Amino acid sequence: MISFLFTILNWGFELYTFAIIVYVLLSWFPGAYATSFGQFLARICEPYLRLFDFIPPIFGLSFAPVVAIIVLGLVQYGLFGVLSTVTSF
Repeated sequence: MISFLFTILNWGFELYTFAIIVYVLLSWFPGAYATSFGQFLARICEPYLRLFDFIPPIFGLSFAPVVAIIVLGLVQYGLFGVLSTVTSF
């Protein structure tokens, strides 16, 4: 049962990471954010990505999404480490 919950939680983190990547790639296509899919991704990704707006762009490129994905991975790694320690007792 716990293994199943870990799997579902892991899929959630991976799906959210993929959503952020797709959201960032949509910036390459004019009008992509105006579609219903683009608006959906904006609703789920922008609140998290706004946390990293303090990172200034370098040569016109924003590295905030890269940092956001790295932080999300670290949270995932830390959460699974804590949960595996807690559930091993």
